[in-house]
Amino acid sequence: MKLEVLVMPKRTVLDPQGVAVRNAVRELGLENVETVRVGKIIEIEFSAEPDEKKLNEICRDLLSNEVIEDYRVVGTTTSFP
Repeated sequence: MKLEVLVMPKRTVLDPQGVAVRNAVRELGLENVETVRVGKIIEIEFSAEPDEKKLNEICRDLLSNEVIEDYRVVGTTTSFP
């Protein structure tokens, strides 16, 4: 089983990478770009269904910084948290 953890800056936090990409895209001719947010995708492959509580804990405590980032796990029948 393969899951992806999507980690993105919280909408209330300034994303300097996103601003830099937005400005570069505008300079390349797409002036109508309003916002860009830059995050990361972490792909994890399991041999069996992972414990949801433990996976949530790992995502919160290891893979993201809960002060400035949100995360979402995709690839299962449900997304959490």
